[in-house]
Amino acid sequence: MRVWWRARVPVVVQGRLRRRAAAARVLWAGAEVAVTVGLVLLLLVVHQLWWTNRQAQQAADRTVQALEQEWGSGGTPGGEDSTGSGDSTGSTDSAESAGGDGGQQGADDDGSAAAGSSSGAGTRTRPAAAPRWDQAYAVLAIPRLGLRVPVAEGVSKGGVLDKGYAGHYPGTAQPGRAGNFALAGHRNTHGEPFRYINRLQRGDEMRVETKTAVYTYVVDKTLPQTTARDGSVIASVPRSQVRTGYGYREPGYYLTLTTCTPEYTSKYRLVVWGKLQSMRPR
Repeated sequence: MRVWWRARVPVVVQGRLRRRAAAARVLWAGAEVAVTVGLVLLLLVVHQLWWTNRQAQQAADRTVQALEQEWGSGGTPGGEDSTGSGDSTGSTDSAESAGGDGGQQGADDDGSAAAGSSSGAGTRTRPAAAPRWDQAYAVLAIPRLGLRVPVAEGVSKGGVLDKGYAGHYPGTAQPGRAGNFALAGHRNTHGEPFRYINRLQRGDEMRVETKTAVYTYVVDKTLPQTTARDGSVIASVPRSQVRTGYGYREPGYYLTLTTCTPEYTSKYRLVVWGKLQSMRPR
């Protein structure tokens, strides 16, 4: 009996030690996996919130500079020659877009109206033809926000919005034309050009600068929140079908900015409307 107890005790102790060691290895492996996953998620967040912004903002700034140099403006804000094919066959899916139709229900405008013909500018000019798809052809400048961003044709993510541009809804009016010049832009990530448009106040200037003219719009109304399917906010006479007290009833020369709200979501849309105040040829 004495020999049996002496042989049995070490076996029991060693078994417990092995089980404890195995449990410790499992816990350590789990902790390593958790730390690794956490680091990967952190890197993804940093990439999405910081790196994409930096890349898009730098690329957008270079585009603005290239447009200015192309037009020989000597640093004066401007846009690009918009004598393109007018192709509208690209994708218009966008988290920042207002309306499920990709913005196809905009102004039915023949482009014959002068930019300042109804705004007291006293000068008539022929707006340029429709730009090519994804082509940067104008610059949107909002002094209150310190914003200068290229405007490109279309509201696709990869071709326009993720580059840090403001995207022009196909089918809506071009700058200076009668109707509604409607734009979409990211509020967060990828340059987030429209992040602070909620800060715009009535009377703030919004300039749309092209190769041939500079159009000055002034902020008139803001729709704080509407659904993503409220496509009438970018119609020729913009008016919300969801929030019926917001919008217009008369034809005019409008500028519409749309983006997602609340921040870091794409559930609703924030809309800012402006009216054309003046035009000056370049």
